Amino acid sequence: MLLRLGIFVFALSMIIAGESFAQAKKKADKKMPSQEEMMKRWQEATTPGEAHKKLEAMVGTWDAEVKIWMNGPSGEPTVSKGTSENKFVLGGRYIEQDFTSEMMNQPFSGVGYTGYDNFNKKYVGFWIDNMSTAMSTMDGNADKSGKTFTMWGKMDEPMTGEKGKKVKYVTTVIDNDKHVFQVYDVTTYGDKKPTMQITYTRRKS
Repeated sequence: MLLRLGIFVFALSMIIAGESFAQAKKKADKKMPSQEEMMKRWQEATTPGEAHKKLEAMVGTWDAEVKIWMNGPSGEPTVSKGTSENKFVLGGRYIEQDFTSEMMNQPFSGVGYTGYDNFNKKYVGFWIDNMSTAMSTMDGNADKSGKTFTMWGKMDEPMTGEKGKKVKYVTTVIDNDKHVFQVYDVTTYGDKKPTMQITYTRRKS
């Protein structure tokens, strides 16, 4: 009986080993792309395209009206003014935003970058400013019109100790001279009303 059991276990292990070897061989035999194909894929992943052009409406010098609902979206917002200088950088791959305003009666400045990741097929961005030591990162997509960009990220809240709060960022291009940026604290208030809204109006020279 023990001999039969030993033979069975040995046979089973040989079958499993054979299957593993076959799988490994199949992977090894899979053809790598040619050098020409790899170069083509690399160029497709790194070259700005139509998705990047959709960001062009946000390039320029802007006057900004900032509304912040400090006590939740059902209350009254605080309102302040600001300016933003947006330009394409790195060969049209990203928009660099240089923003200045006031927050809680203190000078506020921030820098953001927005682009499109050709390989992962999504818009990406990050933001840093002088009132935080954290980087905000986000990614998402545009709608079919190419005028509404919805991105998602996470936010920490040092005052309450909360970490990883879900945040939605929506940028809507009204026309070539106006676009609106809204932030939704989804974890706390849902995604129906923003907790911050910035309306950008192109500055006329």
